[in-house]
Amino acid sequence: MEEKTRVSKLMAAQGLCSRREADAYIERGWVSVDGVVVKELGTRILPHQKITLSPAAAARQHERVTVLLNKPVGYVSAQAEAGYKPAVVLFCPGNRFAGDRAPLRFEPAHLRGLAPAGRLDIDSTGLLVLTQDGRIARQLIGADSAIEKEYLVRVEGSLSAQGVALLNHGLALDGVQLKPAKVGWQNDDQLRFVLQEGRKRQIRRMCELVGLRVTGLKRVRIGRLRLGDLPVGQWRYLGPEERF
Repeated sequence: MEEKTRVSKLMAAQGLCSRREADAYIERGWVSVDGVVVKELGTRILPHQKITLSPAAAARQHERVTVLLNKPVGYVSAQAEAGYKPAVVLFCPGNRFAGDRAPLRFEPAHLRGLAPAGRLDIDSTGLLVLTQDGRIARQLIGADSAIEKEYLVRVEGSLSAQGVALLNHGLALDGVQLKPAKVGWQNDDQLRFVLQEGRKRQIRRMCELVGLRVTGLKRVRIGRLRLGDLPVGQWRYLGPEERF
């Protein structure tokens, strides 16, 4: 027998929005189940029941922006710490990529609720996603996310064939087995990593376990989107036709 679940939890699971957004939509009367408007937070329904959003909710989601930033070394991904600035301070008109083709004009409202969907260490550079859209955040960093992230990693030290095999599958961090990865040499001193998870300082710690020291790390792809020719310290909007 099916158990009833909170509407907001089902909305998030179905990728309609984040749970926080779901509660806001319910409060505004923008959510219906089987054609009936949901009037109370915490309402529970059966998983097979049909949830729909009103045109007002869809319009609100359409207004939310997602930004692709080439994070420089020396900036933290999220909250400022130890005197270092968060990467979001780079999101200003003067740093917009001249090649940005998205039909959007920068507005201060685009900063409201803008948060990183994933992180890059302070010593790392490359593609960082900032978004106001809970659906995209869940797609990229949700517990069930299968989105690939690709990195170019410059290293020092020697690596045996067994070490390469361990990097691909066989290492654990903090007592938890890592998911299989795709790791191989890009050139003489640079490895290419493709991961489907993002544990804290994961690549650096993986390299340490096989006797390597990371001297440079750049994220060049998230899902189908590549860093491309986006200059360091500059950003562009996610285009309406682009998908991760």
